[in-house]
Amino acid sequence: MTTYLNMNALVGAIVYSALGLVVLTIGFIVFDRTTPGNLWKEIVEEKNVALAIVVGAVTLAIAQIIGSAIHG
Repeated sequence: MTTYLNMNALVGAIVYSALGLVVLTIGFIVFDRTTPGNLWKEIVEEKNVALAIVVGAVTLAIAQIIGSAIHG
C-alpha cells in the first residue's frame, strides 16, 4: 500500500507557514511604526491608492525575503 501523505512534510509545512506569517506580521508592524501617520486611516478612510500600492509592494517584498530565508 502506498502512502500519499508524508506526515513529517505536512507538519513542517504547517510550522514554517505559521512561522512565516508571524515574521511577516512583525515586519509589517515595524514598517507601520517607521512610517509617518496612520497607514490604516490613510488607506481606508482617505482612500489613498498610491499608499495602498506601496504597502502591498512592501508586504510582498517582505514575504519574498521570508520565503527565501525559510526555503534556504
